[in-house]
Amino acid sequence: MKRFFITFTLFITLCGASIHPVHVSVTEISFDGKEKELEIVSRIFWDDLEKSIREAKKLPELNLMEPGTTLTTDQLVWEYLQKRFKITLNGKAQKLKYLGHEVESEAILCYIQVANVKKFETIEIFNSTLTEFHEDQSNLVHVTQGETVKSLRLMRDNPTGKLTFTKK
Repeated sequence: MKRFFITFTLFITLCGASIHPVHVSVTEISFDGKEKELEIVSRIFWDDLEKSIREAKKLPELNLMEPGTTLTTDQLVWEYLQKRFKITLNGKAQKLKYLGHEVESEAILCYIQVANVKKFETIEIFNSTLTEFHEDQSNLVHVTQGETVKSLRLMRDNPTGKLTFTKK
């Protein structure tokens, strides 16, 4: 919990700057044993995400927060994230469900869920968010299962990481 607070405080501090010199996203993945699901919140600087989506879709005038009548922010964000964020549990690829987003200051918070999850021993995360746009992009991932929290730093040259949790 302390690590989450420090990371979150750093992230919010960086978000307060009008031009942020650090390129970082923070993703929290929590296993909810009662609901048998992974609850995922990914915090991304929305201006960087907007630039990446503009470039990917070849829409230089796109306003991510008000995309117009044909597409919604959620459609654009999920289309982008589906290609750049994946989870594997115990060697099996998981189906991600995008729930929506919120905007907090300079960050967009993306809510994602993985249903029908049992306690797992290994989790592999692929996160290449914004790495095509910023060479120094760091995607921090914190995974919580029970009282155990483990973290990864994923980057352009290393977009995949694996964590192991011991069964109790």
